[in-house]
Amino acid sequence: MQRLHTPFALICFVSISAAVAAPAAAPKAPASEAARLKAAAQRVTILRDKWGIPHIYGKTDADAVFGMVYAQAEDDFHRVELNFINAMGRLAEVEGEAALYRDLRMKLFINPDELKRQYAIAPAWLQKLMNAWADGLNYYLQTHPDVKPALLTRFEPWMALSFSEGSIGGDIETIDIKQLQELYANGAKAPLMPPVLMSSSDGVDLDKEPGGSNGFAIAPALTKNGRALLMINPHTSFYFRPEIQVHSEEGLNAYGAVTWGQFFVYQGFNDRVGWMHTSGGGDVIDEYLETIIERDGRFYYQYGSEQRPLEAVDIALPYKTSDGMASKTVRVYYSHHGPIVRARDGKWIAVRLMNEPLKALTQSFIRTKARNYKAFYKSMELRTNSSNNTVYADADGNIAYFHGNFIPRRDPRFDWKHPVDGSDPATEWHGLHEVKETITLFNPKNGWIQNTNNWPYTAAGSYSPKVKDYPGYMSMNPENPRGIHAVRVLENKKNFTIDSLIAAAYDTQLPAFEPLLPQLFAAYDELPADDARKSSLAPQIAALRGWDMRYSLASTATSLAIYWAQDLWTTYQPAAKAREVQVLDYLQAALTPQQRLEALEHARDKLTTDFGNWQTPWGEINRFQRLTGDIVQPFDDSKPSLPVPFASANWGSLAAYGTTSKQTTKRIYGERGNSFVAAVEFGPRIKARSILAGGQSGNPASPHFYDQAAMYARGEFKDVLFYKQDVEKNLERRYHPGE
Repeated sequence: MQRLHTPFALICFVSISAAVAAPAAAPKAPASEAARLKAAAQRVTILRDKWGIPHIYGKTDADAVFGMVYAQAEDDFHRVELNFINAMGRLAEVEGEAALYRDLRMKLFINPDELKRQYAIAPAWLQKLMNAWADGLNYYLQTHPDVKPALLTRFEPWMALSFSEGSIGGDIETIDIKQLQELYANGAKAPLMPPVLMSSSDGVDLDKEPGGSNGFAIAPALTKNGRALLMINPHTSFYFRPEIQVHSEEGLNAYGAVTWGQFFVYQGFNDRVGWMHTSGGGDVIDEYLETIIERDGRFYYQYGSEQRPLEAVDIALPYKTSDGMASKTVRVYYSHHGPIVRARDGKWIAVRLMNEPLKALTQSFIRTKARNYKAFYKSMELRTNSSNNTVYADADGNIAYFHGNFIPRRDPRFDWKHPVDGSDPATEWHGLHEVKETITLFNPKNGWIQNTNNWPYTAAGSYSPKVKDYPGYMSMNPENPRGIHAVRVLENKKNFTIDSLIAAAYDTQLPAFEPLLPQLFAAYDELPADDARKSSLAPQIAALRGWDMRYSLASTATSLAIYWAQDLWTTYQPAAKAREVQVLDYLQAALTPQQRLEALEHARDKLTTDFGNWQTPWGEINRFQRLTGDIVQPFDDSKPSLPVPFASANWGSLAAYGTTSKQTTKRIYGERGNSFVAAVEFGPRIKARSILAGGQSGNPASPHFYDQAAMYARGEFKDVLFYKQDVEKNLERRYHPGE
């Protein structure tokens, strides 16, 4: 059994100060290697445009990869390194003992020896790219001796396989670290009967703030210029992906967002096709309740009429201490379904998920070179894009949608949202669904496609896929307010341009309030005349009755409504999660009038306490601030910041803007949502516009650390410089790596 995994989410919350707490110098390369890398660098030219965005030009794909990762290291080496420290389960070697079980979670699937074997059997063309990847990063370290890696002083080609798909949040990170630690911290014990209670984290969390992304595709019939349009709008943690272009004479010419340290454009376009990934397609991960028998000091699990032995594996977990390094060895267990990750109801739970790093890396790269729909579809047939949907458009005028890509074939009689009985052979996977069997769209007659991490059954209006045609496990997410919003801004519209598509993606409506506010008004209207709240809440009710349910910087009603809804959300999210329903559905269906009014009192009082007046404009509260290059941004109300009108995706804001950390300031500072955003028009010549949160560089001393911030806050885009002659006209610097 292979124990490796394509980790889909980067760790985005450790402190960069911790990451550099124990710097190590990169070893000096032998003269022969130094000469080889210098020669490789001379085959690469990097053009930095006026925004600091690198445009990489190489003769071969391998040359371009060399320059691509070198440029990323220039912009933010610590993010590059940290992603691979985390991907290989080595974070505790930097962060200390607190990260041990995060590392264990990775090492349940990641095995360096297996990755080396996979590298050895990779096709020659892919080996060349992995070699170039390692060379580019090593050359950066050799030519920047002042940069001290936190841990990885040398990159090996096989390491590229440890992080071979560029999503944020997915697959392996669904494994609960606390429960993993509870199972293994003191040695796994046979589960006890009677059943233990489910922990609160066993519920399905449908409402990650502010989760997901938006993808829109518009067919030529609905555009002013008769050319397909694509809206690329990932919602990630800020600074999760930089903007880049990579070009070779072997047909590579991709532009877009690249996840730090990877050598493929994850969300973007080439001169012929474009692709936008949105999280959450079908069910790609399953849990199996294993019935455990302990006999003669060994663990067995029931499977049909058999009692099979669990595989026991000792995993070493080195970690940093105040005195140096220490190590803890944890014995973990595997059934044929996968690693045992927690205990529940008197059973152990094994998790099964995608396990194809070589195919995943292949798919991630080859789709960037697709020239048409047929070639892109062929890349999708590798079926290793496990955590995503894909919205597609091309220069031939095609638009398309893939709801997931890696979809195991299962018996639909079982409830795959919850752990299934691992002892029943009927719960086995039966291979993967062919792409043609999954939920897809190709040139729907309505002329547009949208996905906002919602279900696919409104993706193309009345021409959307139908629920009855597919097994339930192919689409696990419900509709969401952004999906409702997206349909409104796309349906019955014509003559789309890049500018009007951007305007649609930044429409100010907040549909989540449409069902909630009437319930609040009814609760208020039903108060007896002599109830003190009748007068005390009258100004707030009046403000909300007069609100158009659209955000704006000057709107005080936006502030009040969001503080009210956020109070409800925070208070009742645990109950919604326990019932496995969306929070908004719970807020609509389960609250009393008293609870709705209490939340409004809380919102009024908090605004008054924090800002001196409950009538505080939204732009005074909702801000963009970037002070340091830390992975976790510190925020300070006394430091400069910019007003931002966009709101959380939870309220249906298509331009998502929210925070995930515990708030320690009075103002709200965005951490996640719109990050890299681009609108593309295909045709004989690519036209595109884009914006990046803050700027390209992670170095506060760089002019490109903050040069896009004001435009980002206004929703104003810059022109994409796709063609070399345009880059030359807006050139800041031309150089070879190492110069």
